[in-house]
Amino acid sequence: MRHGSTPQTRRRQREAERARSGAAPALHGHGHGPMPPTTTRVRVVLTVLLLPVLVATVIGLVVLWPSEGDLPERATAMADGTSVVSGEITGPADPETGTVPVELDDGRTGAMTAPPEYIDLGFETGERVRVLDVSQQGAVDAGFVFLDFERGFPLALLAVLFVVLVALVARWRGLAAIVGLGIALAVVGVFTLPALLAGKNSLAVALVSAFVVMFVVLYVAHGFTARTSTALLGTVLGLLLTAGLATWGTYAAHLSGLSHEETLYLPSYAPAVDLHGIMICGIVLAGLGVLNDVTITQASTVWELRAVAPTARRRELFSRAMRIGQDHIASAVYTIAFAYVGAALPMLMFVWLTQQSIGSTLTNGVIAEEVARTLIGSIGLVLAIPLTTAIAAMTVPDAAPEHADPVETTPHVEPVETVEPVETTPHVEPVETVEPVEPVETVDDRARDQQMPLPPAPRSWGAFDDVEWDSRI
Repeated sequence: MRHGSTPQTRRRQREAERARSGAAPALHGHGHGPMPPTTTRVRVVLTVLLLPVLVATVIGLVVLWPSEGDLPERATAMADGTSVVSGEITGPADPETGTVPVELDDGRTGAMTAPPEYIDLGFETGERVRVLDVSQQGAVDAGFVFLDFERGFPLALLAVLFVVLVALVARWRGLAAIVGLGIALAVVGVFTLPALLAGKNSLAVALVSAFVVMFVVLYVAHGFTARTSTALLGTVLGLLLTAGLATWGTYAAHLSGLSHEETLYLPSYAPAVDLHGIMICGIVLAGLGVLNDVTITQASTVWELRAVAPTARRRELFSRAMRIGQDHIASAVYTIAFAYVGAALPMLMFVWLTQQSIGSTLTNGVIAEEVARTLIGSIGLVLAIPLTTAIAAMTVPDAAPEHADPVETTPHVEPVETVEPVETTPHVEPVETVEPVEPVETVDDRARDQQMPLPPAPRSWGAFDDVEWDSRI
């Protein structure tokens, strides 16, 4: 091999010749190189479409924010002379008297009254419970009444485990999603619930709350990119469709939300509340989480397909991404349906015991409300997937020419001139060979040959001449 003719040098020479001839550089990594950035025109279009939504959300947040005078008075949870204390079970329950021995954290001991169903369920010694102390009223012989079990430690342990696993698997993006979730829940607690209790327009409150949550969660968790803006635009369209279907469906099916026991108490404490509007707001907020999931997934799918197929046409990207979206639709529908089945399992068992027909069961009371919520949320999800996929296919970077690599991953290098090998050994003329000389037979040699007899000729075995025979045979 000549000096300077290494594999790297030869590769650079080929690339230099290809560049001089106008050919495209060779693909490195089978097209998995960095994707070209989104064009300025696409960014401007996405900004123009999303900026009015953001402005309207901020205006709605200011207009719908409830004042102190609009909010109803908050009722006290405990009656006068009562308090909630913590304690520990010290012995088995007594089914006859319906009491359980308990020791409070302040050192007091006594018998805690508990409902029969909890007595049948059983209390274990050492369990932590919350107790209503009514000893100051004197109306109850047993001064303590069972309220609930203390669940702070196991729930906190599950929360810590969740955060740790999200941080290990999703890294900083997972932690950002948790931060976004915390902000979203704060929005619901600080704005959505007070606005509904103050009697503000429920549909407007639902949309403003959903849009605030979207802007915060998506951009905090996924960054300020064109891909995130595409998912956000698809979520906006899906939420508008869901809100429209929820408004029509609740009125057409006469769904008022009065089937829930908690709803019946709301007008007593908040006279301005709109029960029908709360039903609509609940459907919109319930569909927000699923819509957020499918839209960001579809947008990411189109971008990743462009990265591995830089020459694919936009129609092909849409078709391929929709195949994934179809699987997502199927799984999401099952997820929504069985999430409700799992939450309402005791009620479904009670309905089954009443020997009602399936038609009357699905159209009656609480079940009808949940069926409508599931169907409306699923319709919004199904419509959001093709809309988001189409938007992503139009905003993804343009396809590269079929004969060119969209990104030049190897910098241009000038060809290296080869160097002729240096002669390190002086030239030496070849030496003429000498003809061999036959030996001269002397008189002593002939005399010795006559005196020494020749050895006998070896015995021939024909085809077995090459076989090595054992001397013992």
